[in-house]
Amino acid sequence: MENPTGNKPERKRTSFTLNYAPILVIALFGVMLWYQSKEPTIQTIPYGKFKQLIGAPGITFRSLKVGRNDIRGEIITRDNIAGPEDVEPKSDQPHITSFKVLRLGVERDEQLYPLLDKYVVDYQAEEEDKPIQTALSTFLWLALMLAGGVAILFLSMRFFGGSPFSFGRSRHKVFAQKDSTKITFEDVAGIDEAKAELREVVDFLKKPEKYQALGGRIPKGVLLVGPPGTGKTLLARSVAGEAGVPFFSISGSDFVELFAGVGASRVRDLFRDAESNAPCIIFIDELDAMGKTRSSNSMMSHEEREQTLNQLLVEMDGFDTNRGVILMAATNRPETLDAALLRPGRFDRTVVVDRPDIDGREAILKVHARTVKLAPDVNLRKIAALTPGAAGADLANLVNEGALLAARRGKSSVTMSELDEAVERGAVGLERRSRVMRPEEKNRVAVHEAGHALVACVVDGCDPVHKVSIIPRGMAGGYVLQRPDGDRTLITRHELEARIKVALGGTIAEEIILGEISTGATSDLQTVNDIAQRMVREFGMSRLGRVYHAGEQNSFLPGFMEKSNVSEQTSREIDLEVRSIIEQCVSTVRDLIANNQPALNELAQCLIDKEVIEGRELYQILSRVGAPLTEAAMKTLLESKAEIP
Repeated sequence: MENPTGNKPERKRTSFTLNYAPILVIALFGVMLWYQSKEPTIQTIPYGKFKQLIGAPGITFRSLKVGRNDIRGEIITRDNIAGPEDVEPKSDQPHITSFKVLRLGVERDEQLYPLLDKYVVDYQAEEEDKPIQTALSTFLWLALMLAGGVAILFLSMRFFGGSPFSFGRSRHKVFAQKDSTKITFEDVAGIDEAKAELREVVDFLKKPEKYQALGGRIPKGVLLVGPPGTGKTLLARSVAGEAGVPFFSISGSDFVELFAGVGASRVRDLFRDAESNAPCIIFIDELDAMGKTRSSNSMMSHEEREQTLNQLLVEMDGFDTNRGVILMAATNRPETLDAALLRPGRFDRTVVVDRPDIDGREAILKVHARTVKLAPDVNLRKIAALTPGAAGADLANLVNEGALLAARRGKSSVTMSELDEAVERGAVGLERRSRVMRPEEKNRVAVHEAGHALVACVVDGCDPVHKVSIIPRGMAGGYVLQRPDGDRTLITRHELEARIKVALGGTIAEEIILGEISTGATSDLQTVNDIAQRMVREFGMSRLGRVYHAGEQNSFLPGFMEKSNVSEQTSREIDLEVRSIIEQCVSTVRDLIANNQPALNELAQCLIDKEVIEGRELYQILSRVGAPLTEAAMKTLLESKAEIP
């Protein structure tokens, strides 16, 4: 946001000071070192030896200053005069040595001044310290140091924003819903069920008297739960924009601070500001940063975070929703939240914001394509079908990547090819045509990808193949892009085994055609092992029966799973069953590739020549060489032939 005062020159001066302050400090430090190196070497003499030198033959003192804590001056020694070895080196000329004597413990030696009066021509003596003067000087030095520290604190807080007394102030941002910038439900697509749940909140903020007349009470808190990127924050802002009220936004991590009590103070300040601006919406993003379950072990607890959470619980109990303050929060880890947060009276309602289906993805693409100039050949429905499981943030990035690619290629509009390229970038990675492969390596990659594609076309239960390529993308030397016909929520055992067989097709094709395997199948084998493990541990698809052996899993973060506590014998049986499933699939795929070796060779050679084969062309090649295509592949093949005039 711009500075409301428009004082840009002051901002430049501040930036100049901050940028050049380290240089000035380093220069000052260098000058101090240079000045110190220019000072003459001062030798320290014990107090006893100093008294022995007073009146010694051939030794004269010059510029002698007797201080409260030390004695400083110069000793002039003559040649051929014996003296202490550490003071008088032998020389033919008078030698001058600067010295100092520490008086610690002998400050009140009554013999020193009579001895100096007798043998030293002139010397200077400082006045003895008085207790009151010493205490006053110490106090003044401490006061100066404290004032300097406070001044540095004021300046640093002024330069970097904020006030020196704003530690306990909330760091929330307030979005005033102006007509030109507000976000409404029209800007949110693909999550119609979540929007329907929140329309009641909007209706209350617009017409609270309708509910108050019947004695109804709107929920105090609404918790938005869902995977990252599904639009939880955007949905909360759309509620504020739809109702036309201020929107207080803050992250859960902004409450937790190093200093004790700061987080609780910020919670109080946030609710105080919100109540003074009612009706309004408070939105706390990443609630799990401050609302995690409190530990019963006092040694393992985080006192500052728990105090902040306790203050939030108190404030949620204390404020009255009938005044028009609605608390909304978002998290993708609801299982870590404290139970006291989720009870009725605090977060009364939980709204799941899940990944959109194909209709939702198409609607999201249309929203993000409003400001993008699309070519007539763009089919957003097809793009939505190619991106199963994508969240709203993924689709927004896809449209933006397509626009950037079109601008880079000098086109006047975004065509279907740029959007297809953006889909592949998101699924596999950036294309690396600059990577040059040796002929034998290119042949191996072609055989490997041909094995994947062949198995995907002849095994029932596999997703249709969209594209096969041996052009390196990301970390992969080649890839087979499969996309399902529609969204799937349930997968059968037969379909899971089909996925294992497709993943094994590459390495087994290398074994049969080239005689040995390579290291390119690492990710394939990892995929195979993960699917087989979940079949045994989670889905009960093995001889071990319908038993769940996996740990608790976060439904919104796939892959995050705690290990279960199973016995050593059960763990061994699980490993044996996983190996049995994989070995059965390996045997099936080996027979399939051996029986269709001509089709594999034809497909590999075509990949070497063209590098990229589209799905329909792939089916035509395999049909021409007599490969036993599945019903889904034959249907796609017939549709492609019908489109040819």
